[in-house]
Amino acid sequence: MALTDTVIRNAKYQGKQIKLSDEKGMYLLVNQAGKYFRLDYRFADKRKTLALGVYPETSLKEAREKRDQARKMITNGINPSEVRKLNRQSLIDDTENNFESIASEWYIKYKSKWTPQHAERKWRALEKDVFPYIGKMPLKNITPLDILRVLNRIQDRGAIETAHRAKSICSEVFRYGVLNNRCERDFTQDLKGALLPTKVKNMACITNTNRLSGLLKAIDSYEGEFITRCALQLAPLVFVRPGELRHAEWSEIDFDKKEWRIPAEKMKMRRIHIVPLSEQAIAILKEIEPITGRWKYVFPSVRSKDRPMSNNTMNAALRRMGFTKEEMTSHGFRGVASTLLHENGFNSLYIETQLAHSESNKVKAAYNHAEYLKERTEMMNWWANFLDEVKVDK
Repeated sequence: MALTDTVIRNAKYQGKQIKLSDEKGMYLLVNQAGKYFRLDYRFADKRKTLALGVYPETSLKEAREKRDQARKMITNGINPSEVRKLNRQSLIDDTENNFESIASEWYIKYKSKWTPQHAERKWRALEKDVFPYIGKMPLKNITPLDILRVLNRIQDRGAIETAHRAKSICSEVFRYGVLNNRCERDFTQDLKGALLPTKVKNMACITNTNRLSGLLKAIDSYEGEFITRCALQLAPLVFVRPGELRHAEWSEIDFDKKEWRIPAEKMKMRRIHIVPLSEQAIAILKEIEPITGRWKYVFPSVRSKDRPMSNNTMNAALRRMGFTKEEMTSHGFRGVASTLLHENGFNSLYIETQLAHSESNKVKAAYNHAEYLKERTEMMNWWANFLDEVKVDK
């Protein structure tokens, strides 16, 4: 039987807590401290409970509205308890149907489609630059001018690319709102051309073999953290993205097959990626295995072995060795490999596949992670030997 205001008002604590059922999983919990609306539900085959408010501050009508909103989230594949944790506020009602709450729903629904690092960057951008200014505003009431003020704050501090990125993220939130009937359209579309254009820049890298020789020798003699030195030594041999290197796990390394298989969820393009390991790469991994092999990450943080190396560790080491950010970055090892492999006549398909770049040819959309593996293995072995020669001969 559904609850009524009279039943709730007359409910009394009688030495033990009681539950009075309503509809659709909602009930009133009565204990010594007071009367609480709750919703029991299942998500991912687990039983969950969500607080809907305290009576009489929250009326029966308001509790049911919150229940229905939560059930819509569940139907849409969103766990309302996760939304609660992100928002650190009451469950959404009409006055709380704001940008931050809806952004939380969007984030929870789609974060599994991104790499953990990409998801973290998106949420951090919202927390830092967007929520403080329009987070509490109802989504449907936000105007293009409100968004532009937010973006101009970012742009005025010289962070042009960050402003464009924030605009793109806001656009994703508005599009989610449109799909869920929470706003009429994506208001960021009215801001085309409102921001300064971004400057296309290439990641700094050293491709002159004389200077490259000096870089490789400097890495070999690096006197900082041993784990950092090993990461820097491995970076040019495998030329993966810095985030992929930092998050390398021992479970992904197959010494017998001489392969490193990076799971799809860690890759920018969300596809399994195989990195053939040369003898030189194997030797570095074998050298560090006795030190970090007992833990999850090949290159753990110096502060916590349960976390990967910081994203600034390798760049900071390059700076300490005297290489400026205009000369070389940890991402630049990819540019070094791409440039010199092309100059030495390797097939662009093999190089681009090993770099895990997006496939421009739509005919090849059905990606095979083992594509050109034999040719790529030969190329990676040649590359490792080439780097050895560069070190010795220059």
